[in-house]
Amino acid sequence: MSGTEKSKAHAEQAKGKVKETVGRAVGNERMTAEGQADQTKGNARQAKEDIKDIFRR
Repeated sequence: MSGTEKSKAHAEQAKGKVKETVGRAVGNERMTAEGQADQTKGNARQAKEDIKDIFRR
C-alpha cells in the first residue's frame, strides 16, 4: 500500500470514529451517521489499496 494512501485511509477511519463517538455522546444522529460514513470511506480506501498490493505481487 502506498504510504500516502495508507495514511489517508487511517486518518479517515480515525476522524470517523471520533465523529461517531462525539455524535453519540451529544445525541446528534447526523454527526454519528457522518462518522460512520467516514469510517466506511476509510475502510474502502484501505481495501482498494490492499487489492492493488495483491496484484503487484
